[in-house]
Amino acid sequence: MPQTSENLIQTERLEALRTIVVQVLELGPDELTETSHFVNDHDADSLLALEILARIELDLGVSIPQEELPEMVTLTAVYDVVARNAGWEIPNA
Repeated sequence: MPQTSENLIQTERLEALRTIVVQVLELGPDELTETSHFVNDHDADSLLALEILARIELDLGVSIPQEELPEMVTLTAVYDVVARNAGWEIPNA
């Protein structure tokens, strides 16, 4: 089944977020899954969470209220928060 342009855009956005999280958490690209928990699986702390938030704002130009930071515990959750604040379509929504 061929991907639509919207699916390709979602994939590119997810990969951009993955790159940010992998760099901030200093992980190998294959260590981060869409559902691995940043704290439980990768020993992230609140400072790293703030760094992820700052990198998203800087690299992608998306402003995210700090109150939403506790939701951002997996790559999928990060995508959902960023999508909501950027007006992106959320997959399967």
